[in-house]
Amino acid sequence: MLPILSKISLAIALITLLGCREETSRLRQFAVHGIDVSHYQRRISWEKVVDQGVDFVFIKATEGGSYNDSIFLDNWAGAKNVGLKRGAYHFFRPRVSARQQAANFLKHVPIEAGDLPPVLDVEVMDGVAADRLKDSVRLWLELVRQTTGAQPILYTNLNFYQQHLSQYFHDIPLWLARYNHKEPYIAGKEWHFWQYGNRGRLEGIDGFVDFNVFKGSMDDLERFTLRHTNPEPARDIADPEEMITAP
Repeated sequence: MLPILSKISLAIALITLLGCREETSRLRQFAVHGIDVSHYQRRISWEKVVDQGVDFVFIKATEGGSYNDSIFLDNWAGAKNVGLKRGAYHFFRPRVSARQQAANFLKHVPIEAGDLPPVLDVEVMDGVAADRLKDSVRLWLELVRQTTGAQPILYTNLNFYQQHLSQYFHDIPLWLARYNHKEPYIAGKEWHFWQYGNRGRLEGIDGFVDFNVFKGSMDDLERFTLRHTNPEPARDIADPEEMITAP
């Protein structure tokens, strides 16, 4: 016989597992809705997507130092053609040079005025120390900001943010993942975008898609977009990888 506490823990685990398998319902209390996509969603019918109350999309562009998403440019053009606000994101690999990763992103993303700011997706440590993660993330954000003239957005899940990033980057716009009907709460910090589920369904997309909301109105979202893409004057920035003397 299982102890009572073990039975309770098992029941909670089963409820959580079953809940994760349910399709994500739209949070109608928010005014501005979006999705995020990559090659995993395969070819998307953007004409159908935009007719279902979707206002913005974040699209995976790159990962690490050399990978680029195979259908990023198709998605990038398709979203623009139907009038969606679009943004591009980079999946961060902490063991790869942040300078190399920023160059990879900037090489493959043709950012224009009217687009949402670039996004850095940080959700793994890959075995590096916390200080190295912090310094590398800061370098990527600063290099992309200097080059594009836009302050990037930081994406991560709530637990990872609280464990590894909450002490830093207070002036960086935040996109949080928390799969729940209750919005994420962080003391002293506001989120801008919230990814609240990963099992959404939309006509025009095969399989599941992540559902997001923006904290604000469409006018607020418009003000959040890039007014221009003029780079700032370049400044020398210390590269944390160059200061490492041992693996």
